[in-house]
Amino acid sequence: MILEIEKVLQEMTLEEKASLCSGLGYWDTKPLERFQIESFVMTDGPNGVRMQEGTNDRFGLNESAKATCFPTGSCLASSWDTDLLYQVGAAIGREAKAKNVSLVLGPAVNMKRSPLCGRNFEYLSEDPLLAGKLGAAYVKGMQKQGVGATPKHFAANNQERFRQTIDSRVDERTLREIYLRVFEIVVKESAPWMLMSSYNQINGCFASQNRKLLTDILRKDWGYQGLVVTDWYGTNVRPLGVAAGQDLEMPGNGGISDREIIEAVQAGELSEDAVDECVRHFLMLYNTLQKEDTQVKPDYEENHRIAVKAAAEGSVLLKNEDKILPLSENKKIAVIGSFAKKPRYQGGGSSHLNANHMDYPWDQLTQIVSKEQLTYAAGYDPEVNEPVEELIEEAKNIAEAADVAVIFCGLTDNFESEGFDRETLSMPESHNALIRAVAKANPNTVVVLENGSPVTMPWLGEVKAVLESYLGGEAAGSAAADILFGRVNPSGKLAETFPARLEDNPSYLNFPGCSSYVEYREGIFIGYRYYASADVKPLFPFGYGLSYTTFSLSDGAVSAAAYKRGDQPVTVSCKVKNTGSRAGKEVVQVYVKAPGTEAVRPKLELKGFTKVFLEPGEEKQVEIPLFDLDYWNPDLSSWELEGGAYEIRIGNSSENLPLKLELQVTGTVKRKTYDHNTMLGELLEHEKVGEWAKDTRRAFTIEMTGGIENTHTKLLLEKSTLELPLLVLRNTGFLPPEKLKTLLEVLNGQEERTQE
Repeated sequence: MILEIEKVLQEMTLEEKASLCSGLGYWDTKPLERFQIESFVMTDGPNGVRMQEGTNDRFGLNESAKATCFPTGSCLASSWDTDLLYQVGAAIGREAKAKNVSLVLGPAVNMKRSPLCGRNFEYLSEDPLLAGKLGAAYVKGMQKQGVGATPKHFAANNQERFRQTIDSRVDERTLREIYLRVFEIVVKESAPWMLMSSYNQINGCFASQNRKLLTDILRKDWGYQGLVVTDWYGTNVRPLGVAAGQDLEMPGNGGISDREIIEAVQAGELSEDAVDECVRHFLMLYNTLQKEDTQVKPDYEENHRIAVKAAAEGSVLLKNEDKILPLSENKKIAVIGSFAKKPRYQGGGSSHLNANHMDYPWDQLTQIVSKEQLTYAAGYDPEVNEPVEELIEEAKNIAEAADVAVIFCGLTDNFESEGFDRETLSMPESHNALIRAVAKANPNTVVVLENGSPVTMPWLGEVKAVLESYLGGEAAGSAAADILFGRVNPSGKLAETFPARLEDNPSYLNFPGCSSYVEYREGIFIGYRYYASADVKPLFPFGYGLSYTTFSLSDGAVSAAAYKRGDQPVTVSCKVKNTGSRAGKEVVQVYVKAPGTEAVRPKLELKGFTKVFLEPGEEKQVEIPLFDLDYWNPDLSSWELEGGAYEIRIGNSSENLPLKLELQVTGTVKRKTYDHNTMLGELLEHEKVGEWAKDTRRAFTIEMTGGIENTHTKLLLEKSTLELPLLVLRNTGFLPPEKLKTLLEVLNGQEERTQE
């Protein structure tokens, strides 16, 4: 039944309103029989429907009902494919709908500030544009099926250590451009029905009771209309949360929060209007769910095919020396590593699924080549971090007798999971020692990685090929086998930087902070923004990934030579040609370098991308809209467009950008006020006083040099006068006090009032 929201609100008692501000049990909301309001159910995501049937444990960690286990976020994001993310979201939505689940808790779109974050496997990228576009596509696909998506965790939730109390101290510009930007894109492009706040504090205020975050930015600035739910047990002081715009608390706590809300209103500490607003959002969501009461029957075989495609599209070929891959089907192959038969295909924690169907790598390999051509050795004990010599010796022996050795290894659940952060970028030493030993025994060694986040590779120079499979879900085995034997041409690109050393990461000195706070001192220089700007060479750069074919880019162009706010969006175009012998997909990436004179800017910022399929010899023209060029100006508390010449670079990774274009941009930045500390250089292009400023600069230079042409002195003054405060001009007689007063009135738009 569709409710008349304002009528229902008027008829509700305070007690009834308060009851709708928190859940009933672990996954469901409270019903209100008097208004025929029924419970609705939500469940964990984001890589599948993690629904517990029967009695739920309090932390939702026990075994769940079977469901399609899709790749985790790190793998999905490496596809750089919004259409694929839409398909995955839709498939999960159909399964949720069939289980009478109304809302799925996903996607997880937090930024990958440090490669050590234990939950990075669940997050999409270190770049807000890439994560935002992919997250929005996932949300659209899911909600098209009548199931609400829940982007999480809002916001600045970038570590597991102390995650329920840590204070993330982030400057306003960094917060807006990086950590909120991704949510802004998702909210504005896909209108999610629910959004989850995070556990942590942001600059001293818990996210679940942060009015600036939940109301001023989310609703007033971005126009969000959905419901805001807490992370599970993510409430701090519930009445403060209601006042801030935290609509729903989950899970239920037996009415404790209901009583707190009622008592706060009765004591005059909380406005009942604030309670009404939270309930209004609840009822709006309830009405949306009532409109989506159609039933669907999921096709699990089709969903598995989507999972296979997603795992393959998200796999990244990092190295392929001597074109050892794809493998020939008539080679003798040593398959090594426990992960070949018992793969690690998903992360640990709340997203851990009971997979509906499993494609094990070993089984998939035996379907391509005969078992007579394959040998197997475990190589390591996945429960033990230290090398086991007997297992390594067995692996060396079969490697020596084979044409090619393929090692399946990576990170175990003990090394990365929700609930704790990693302590090192290294894989277990049992895996590293195995790779070194096998590579020494057989120079034709291929490494297949199963991990949720970057690892160091001290053995990289000793192996022929590396395939980053990430955590590929239930179909990871099929995807790996298909790529190894060339049935699928790899097309994944890294959605995060792989640093050569942990110390190279920009957050290294400020992660994970202390028990009470963490400072984001690297600011906007997260991930590739830092590596490119500081000229630090990573192990593998953002956007990188190899193919079994080759591509060329040419004829780069922009749709306009100049741009100002209000113009039609600028489109960047180029031709992409498959110059190899295999069909394949290429990801065309567009980066921008802003002038960086009005604000410090990264050397590179991703501003657009597209993925294109090409047959051998085929050429296509691609057009990519250039994403917003604005930056956040903390002095003006607004988005501003910096003026000047922007360098646009087109390529297939953040380190390979062969096409270079230029775009002239008219800026919007205006100072709030000018005063006697305003520098002369700031006025050279001013429409009213620019000519005076140029003349004054020339006169000052001549006066200070006495007209003597000395190259060094002239150069010194030419540069230093740009930073010359008006106060110095006054004190040296070039700008008498009365003229300075008049000048400031002109600059601040007060000359007309002065004349009156």
